Amino acid sequence: MKLATVSYEGNEIVVHKDGGNGDLLHLSRAAQDMSGRADFLPANVLGIIQGGDQVWENVEKVIEWSKEGCADSCYLKEDAVTWKAPIPRPLKNIFCVGKNYADHAIEMGSADDIPEHVMMFSKAPTAVIGHEGNIPLHEEVTSQLDYEGELAVVIGKGGKAISHENAMEHVFGYTLLNDITARDMQSKHKQFLLGKSLDGSCPIGPYIVHKKVISNVQDLKIETKVNEEVRQCGHTSQFIFSIEDIISTISKGMTLEAGDIIATGTPAGVGKGFNPPKFLKKDDIIEISIDEIGTLKNWVK
Repeated sequence: MKLATVSYEGNEIVVHKDGGNGDLLHLSRAAQDMSGRADFLPANVLGIIQGGDQVWENVEKVIEWSKEGCADSCYLKEDAVTWKAPIPRPLKNIFCVGKNYADHAIEMGSADDIPEHVMMFSKAPTAVIGHEGNIPLHEEVTSQLDYEGELAVVIGKGGKAISHENAMEHVFGYTLLNDITARDMQSKHKQFLLGKSLDGSCPIGPYIVHKKVISNVQDLKIETKVNEEVRQCGHTSQFIFSIEDIISTISKGMTLEAGDIIATGTPAGVGKGFNPPKFLKKDDIIEISIDEIGTLKNWVK
């Protein structure tokens, strides 16, 4: 069950990837055909997430109904749409976990840099772009633009002081995220926000995959390619801090809300980790793939 936001005929709509004929299911159009109501489902992915279990049950009903045969008008070809991030404008900054893979911590410094506690920073919502969008090179402010392929968690049920044991109850699903980073800006400003929040520096998508259809989120392969060269290859089983740890830690003194996005950290193989470094350049193609979720592809322009 893969939900995405696309632009089609000038409108942002929600689609489901696994339509009966392999094309994109226009979810609201199918919902209206099934129910006779224009308001049977929220008009955007964030509304679906915020609607809770009842709205998700309605989404499942529409998807199941579509398998029996929707009108052709309910399906769209992928080449007819423009991909947006699943939540095109998150309500607040993206939560990001730093150095959640030991090998990445080492490549960025040494074994002494492996954290004992969850390390957090954020990316501004204005950085968010979608699948197949262009990542600006930002030559006027950086010469060290880097990539970081990551699994991102989408919160489905808000809460504060969420226990480790109950953390997964608050998850809606998962997506892919590229934590594009200006390394020289990180060093210059002695903090992460500016170097992490350049416009176009947070590709997300193409889909949010509901947690029900992920077999084991703690053991998914993640791979990043730049111009078809494999740069990163890791597994979520290598996390230093589990998803439960992360949600519990963030929520101890801060309320998580439905639709919040948490990037869980990147494996070794970032551009800065090579000798000499392999920073991004114009026309590079970055592809991030995670088992059971899909591939996020972007160009550097």
